[in-house]
Amino acid sequence: MTGALVSGLIAGYGIAVPVGAVGTYLVSLTARTSLRTGACAALGVATADGLYALVATLGGAALAAALLPALAPLRWASVVVLVALALWGAATAVRQYRAQHHTTRSAPPPPSPTRAYLGLLGITLLNPTTVIYFAALVLGTQTSDTVQPLEQAVFVLAAFIASASWQLALAGSGALLGRALTGRRGRLVTALVSSCVIMALAVGMVVSPS
Repeated sequence: MTGALVSGLIAGYGIAVPVGAVGTYLVSLTARTSLRTGACAALGVATADGLYALVATLGGAALAAALLPALAPLRWASVVVLVALALWGAATAVRQYRAQHHTTRSAPPPPSPTRAYLGLLGITLLNPTTVIYFAALVLGTQTSDTVQPLEQAVFVLAAFIASASWQLALAGSGALLGRALTGRRGRLVTALVSSCVIMALAVGMVVSPS
């Protein structure tokens, strides 16, 4: 149970930490509207992460039961996928950091809290990296033992809580730290931290395959 909790928290922070386009919008939205609107938008992002964690957990368990003899190769394939995601995220962050594009766009009218929640939920659900990340992680940590539904629930809930805590922190600090977190250097640092977390998960699969 503790393992599922820790794995869920690490997985949630691993996908939530990088301040990309969604995080940048979340911080700027909170800065120009209110903490309530920003918090609703943050929960929209976390809800999408939780849904993807749930789908990946259920799908991973089904695939593990059907492809039991291939669990070891699948685990190594998942390690490769996670390493690729980590390297891709770091490379993208460095490339964006080196770019010198600072475009300014006119902001549309701020949405209501409900629209902010639904809008960020939809935007995050359209991010294919999230589902690939969770699916690879769940398949990589799946063992040949019978899957415990309670552990699945703990993993999904922990991933949601981790994502929600980070997104709410972004929203809460939007007015004060918005420029620092969404600047070129802030986005680089947070993306590199996320890549390190994802890489650590992949290394953990190799060191402790069970």
